[in-house]
Amino acid sequence: MADRNQKEKLKDIIKGIPLSSGVYLMLDKQKRVIYVGKAVSLRKRVQSYFRSSKHVQPKTDKLVEQITDIQYIQTSSEAEALILEASLIKKYDPKYNIDLRDDKTYPVIQITNDPFPRVSIERPRRRKANDVYYGPYINPGLIREALTIIRKIFPFCTCRPFPKKACLDYHMGLCNGPCIQQFSKKEYARNIKNIRLILEGKKDALYRSLRRDMEKYSREQKYELAAKSRDQLRALGALYSGSKDVNPFKAAEQLQRTLNLPRLPERIETFDISNIMGQQAVGSMVSFFNGKPDKRSYRRFRIKDVEGIDDFKMIAEVVRRRYSRLKKEGQAFPDLIVIDGGKGQLSAAVRELENLEIGIPIVSLAKREEEIFLPRRRSPVRLALDSLGLQLLQRTRDEAHRFAISYHRLLRHKAAFGQDKKIKKKKV
Repeated sequence: MADRNQKEKLKDIIKGIPLSSGVYLMLDKQKRVIYVGKAVSLRKRVQSYFRSSKHVQPKTDKLVEQITDIQYIQTSSEAEALILEASLIKKYDPKYNIDLRDDKTYPVIQITNDPFPRVSIERPRRRKANDVYYGPYINPGLIREALTIIRKIFPFCTCRPFPKKACLDYHMGLCNGPCIQQFSKKEYARNIKNIRLILEGKKDALYRSLRRDMEKYSREQKYELAAKSRDQLRALGALYSGSKDVNPFKAAEQLQRTLNLPRLPERIETFDISNIMGQQAVGSMVSFFNGKPDKRSYRRFRIKDVEGIDDFKMIAEVVRRRYSRLKKEGQAFPDLIVIDGGKGQLSAAVRELENLEIGIPIVSLAKREEEIFLPRRRSPVRLALDSLGLQLLQRTRDEAHRFAISYHRLLRHKAAFGQDKKIKKKKV
């Protein structure tokens, strides 16, 4: 650090480090990683090493003297940073991460070498030769939180020994039930493999693996398994975004950039259809403003002009009725229309807007592989499953589906009890 040019170089590096959460790696002149750390704000944490202070430990002084380069990896949450930090310390064995290498008081995640491996947080005095360990982790609460999320996505067993009947974890969907032989070893091993990919910080490899599984099951028409892989992909967003809440501005900004929208999609209107074999067919429209449901603007439609099963015509009908009315009344249009479905549903909706001479940006979101279809574009857009933009679209789509189903059930109930006359509009 005595070299002035070196100081200036490090200052420039620090200026370019983002304020987001992540992991930082400090390197010496031989390009060896000598320290790995995590931070909620990368730039602020790294800057703190270079501020003069009487309270700085001698070990930190020695570390700073040897730093010639700083690298970083951004993460979407503190929990993800914690997992990545531990995996990088294990990989590089940095000489200044003494605490995490030597201190036996910190917890680790243990995966046992059993036919159905158990996953648990332990503070082992001795490590078993054939078991796998991840960590240690300085923040016990954060790693428990991360493992709780992981278990909801990829269930695993913690019982030892196996109980004679299924425990509460099985009924809550947190365990696959190997004790009652509800899950094959192969399927269980796949879950353990995916958990290890998370703990080793191999997020991209995990996404690729799950997406391959989803596409394979879809081709083989194993739709339940395809849906399960899709749901796992979506659920990973809770771990990698750090929250179930979508940042509305960042999500809208991402959608505007990715979908090439003329303006920020502050108001999004999303449509869905619900029917059973063409009976009691209904459409729903939900409205989101700045990332939040605007329930006063929700609308529901009883299909009038379509007989039998024809989702395309039903979507066309509700889109026509919604926007012909807005046009007639001179009301404001949304910034973006989202249709639940694929190319066919999108084309049907686009034709209605063209007939009405209304130019509103419109896309469709296909459930099976979470593909976004745009008018006049052959190939769909695929956003990362943990992207804020996709999460916002999914929230609007899921809410439209819920709203359509609730109206459809209401009509079926009324029909069953001979009350299927006029159904008074109900506030939601």
